[in-house]
Formats: sequence, C-alpha cells, structure tokens
Amino acid sequence: MSGQTPGRLAPGTGVELSRRPPAIFVGNSPGLDFLNSIATPIDTPVEWIDDGEGLLNWLQQARFVPADAIESIRAHALPDELDKVAGQARSLREWFRNFVRQHMGRRLEAEAIAQLEPLNRLLARDETFSRIVPQPDGGNRPFQLQTVRGWPTPEALLLPIGEALAQLVCTEDFSNVKACEGHPCTLFFADHTRGRARRWCSMAICGNRAKQAAHRHRAKTDRL
Repeated sequence: MSGQTPGRLAPGTGVELSRRPPAIFVGNSPGLDFLNSIATPIDTPVEWIDDGEGLLNWLQQARFVPADAIESIRAHALPDELDKVAGQARSLREWFRNFVRQHMGRRLEAEAIAQLEPLNRLLARDETFSRIVPQPDGGNRPFQLQTVRGWPTPEALLLPIGEALAQLVCTEDFSNVKACEGHPCTLFFADHTRGRARRWCSMAICGNRAKQAAHRHRAKTDRL
C-alpha cells in the first residue's frame, strides 16, 4: 500500500486506515469477500466501508448492486443515511466474522441455525418481484421471467450482502473456509484447490512474503 496518504480512523477502533485502494476479491465466495472488506493485506489496515460512499463503491466493485441503483441511491439519499447503513454493514460483517471464525475448518452442524437468526431477520426484509423481459438471445421463446430486487431505501443495500452470507452458509463446505496464514494478513478464502492445500490469500503477496522469509531464515542458518 505504499504511496497511500493517511486516512481516517476505522469507526469504533481508533486505528488509522489508509485511503481506499481497489477492493480485494480473493475469497472464492462473495460472502467471504464481504468479510475481506476490512483487511490488512500488507502492513496497514484498510477499511473499504468506512462511510456511505465507501459502501457504495465497494458494492459496485463487488457487483452486488446494479450501477443504476447505486447512482439513484447516491443521488437521493442523505449523507447521514448512507453513513448509518455503512455502520450497519460493518456491524453485520463483524457479527458474521465471529460466526465464520467459530465454525471454519469443519462442517457446519444443524445446531448453528440458532446463531443465524440475525441473518434470517435481515433476509425477511427483502423486497423482490418478478417481471417478464425479452430473452437476450431470442430463440423459440421470446421472453423470460426475471427476478428483480427493489431499492426503496438505502437500507436495501444490506440485502444483497445478506444474500451472499446466506449463500455461503448454505452452499460452502466450511471445512474449506480458511484464514490466510500470512502475518499480519486478515483475509479469508474458501480453499477449492486440489488437495485443499491453499495457505495464502495470494501467492503474489503473502505467499511470496513467506518464501522470502524462509529464504532469509535458511541463509541465516547456513551462515551459522
């Protein structure tokens, strides 16, 4: 993150964060990518959802919300409304981070459903509807049924996040969910490699740093 100018404090932490670089998507899961919206990929903590504008930018980069909906909400919402929703997103993220840390590395048990009640309450607020639209490629059937989410208030921005977390819970084997072994990296990922041998968020960052550290250790040992 060299060259980044000093940023504001992470809400509720007192930790100074760097200005936002492009978001990181290494989780192999949209739900885990959301957890990675605060991270220390190199040395400096980065908070991508530090305010309402940060939330909008992250959602757009993650393709959780259509660009036209982002622009409409940006144009009509009050700044404090978006900042409030960003705070709710951070709270949701930290609650789910605790859930993932508790259960990663092994299969989820049915008893975990009790812990997921806050997520079910969020999902119950969803407003979706179906509409008939043209088939993009024509063919024998000219129309298709499309499910569309409404965006009546800024709080609706939380709904695709909740859906991504729910998809993670329902479709991912938590035995494959890992935290990067790099220090001080805080990124999560779902390991879908053959043999489930992935250890790093990225070989280009933490994997390479670990190799360099191992090389320095061997060189030091050889000199003894």
